[in-house]
Amino acid sequence: MLRIGRLTDYGTMILGHLASRHAEIVSASDVAQGTRLALPTVQKLLKILARASLVASVRGADGGYRLARDPEDISAAEVLDALEGPVALTECASSAGQCDLESLCQVGSAWQRINVAIRGALEDITLADLREPPKSFSKPTLVQRRTIESERGNAGPTT
Repeated sequence: MLRIGRLTDYGTMILGHLASRHAEIVSASDVAQGTRLALPTVQKLLKILARASLVASVRGADGGYRLARDPEDISAAEVLDALEGPVALTECASSAGQCDLESLCQVGSAWQRINVAIRGALEDITLADLREPPKSFSKPTLVQRRTIESERGNAGPTT
């Protein structure tokens, strides 16, 4: 099962909280109170998110944190990269693939295609979408699937 870690879930909650406060500067303790997460966890995650340039920190008596960009400009892929590292379903799907069997593997390229598709979906979903997801996500229609397949050079079933 693919699963994000608890800290990634918490980090997304923190980003959502900051997004709901617009461009306002919010202290770590306010974020902790607003998300009901422990302050040390919030502080740790805010530092990670700041290093990834997803949040900006402001020093001083009235300092705190705010989103570095609009929620519409922060993708789910960026959030996962910051908190989990790049998405890679298999060793050969990572950019630094270290699999000893890669040259012999007959399914590695399929996993790489799947990884690229998942990455693309994550890049299409923004923090704004995570905060207020649409009522439903549409599945591609048969016509859209055929178009995608023809662009790839794979003529799929015509039924």
